[in-house]
Amino acid sequence: MTTVDLNEETIERLDALREADESYDDLVTELLNIYEASELTLFKSGGE
Repeated sequence: MTTVDLNEETIERLDALREADESYDDLVTELLNIYEASELTLFKSGGE
């Protein structure tokens, strides 16, 4: 498994997004899925 070092500001931002008992791993996976879905939507619509 890959290890990523985060600065304090990034951890605080992630903590603000986390729901009760949600792991950082789950949160990052969800954020990546959202990013990929929006990227795919832009690609299919022709992007601007």
